Amino acid sequence: MISTQKLTYPRHVECSISLNARVENPKTRTGVFSRDSLCVGQALAKTRSGTFTEVAAGILFTELKMSTLFGGKYVDQNQRAKEKLLLREQLWQSGAELQQQADFCSTMGSAACGLLWSCSSREETVTTWLADGKLPSFLAVAVQTLESFVKSLEDDIKTQPEDHKSHEYQFVLALVGTITNIAAVTCGRDFLSSSGNILLDLLMKLLQQMKPSVCPKLKVLMLMTLYNVSISVKGLKYITENKDLIPLIWMLLDAEHWEVSLHCLRLLQSVLLEEDVLLLLGSSLLNPELRARVSRLTSSMQPSLRATAQQTLEDLQALQGPGR
Repeated sequence: MISTQKLTYPRHVECSISLNARVENPKTRTGVFSRDSLCVGQALAKTRSGTFTEVAAGILFTELKMSTLFGGKYVDQNQRAKEKLLLREQLWQSGAELQQQADFCSTMGSAACGLLWSCSSREETVTTWLADGKLPSFLAVAVQTLESFVKSLEDDIKTQPEDHKSHEYQFVLALVGTITNIAAVTCGRDFLSSSGNILLDLLMKLLQQMKPSVCPKLKVLMLMTLYNVSISVKGLKYITENKDLIPLIWMLLDAEHWEVSLHCLRLLQSVLLEEDVLLLLGSSLLNPELRARVSRLTSSMQPSLRATAQQTLEDLQALQGPGR
């Protein structure tokens, strides 16, 4: 049995440490302090630098005991824990930096596209863009951006109004607004009718995928783009050949936001001007449910929506013939 020893510290500070509590008999148990470790502990306790408190001495002997009991494993585990902590801190810093870069890009994109949207309201600007061959690359970026944005709506369930004030949303809004203005110019809609088929298909697809209460302003701009393209004979023919057109119109006629329903009616009116519309969409356009949905909008509190619904209803009735 090892008796209790009293270690003497400089400056008359003493700390009585019971080695029985920390060291076990080598003859009865394994994994105890070796004699060399004990001497090292005592030597460290008598360093020149100052005094140890009981707590400090206890921590020291605990470290020595852990190192003796587990050997290099304890040191390795402690080192791995520190490395993991360092990696987590680096990962957090990288994530914060990426978020700052994304916010900056969204802010810059929103400002730049806002300028484009404003400039595109002038016909000569769109004509210049088309002459310089800039529109194809712009449309490619627009397609990728719209797909990513709508996917983010599904993943993050961004349905709150405050999300629509974000730089990201304003960027996408200005992007689609620019496309709407391009389609408002004769040369622009002719270009979209011939070279923007991927974009037109995407607009109809995204309008179906977006939830009813999400991004009404964005939906309005998309519908305005489709309407502008439909003014072109080639554009109208392409749109009416899309099998998703009538299901899309049916869905948006019952939209929660009245402006979405209004521009949906205007698109339907443009489709009804197609000479071969009955051959392409006859059964869908003659469906009584379509007339019923349009008829409900004639009771709207919004004057423009009510008037447009009444005109569309008359067009549908004329399409069906006087005897029906």
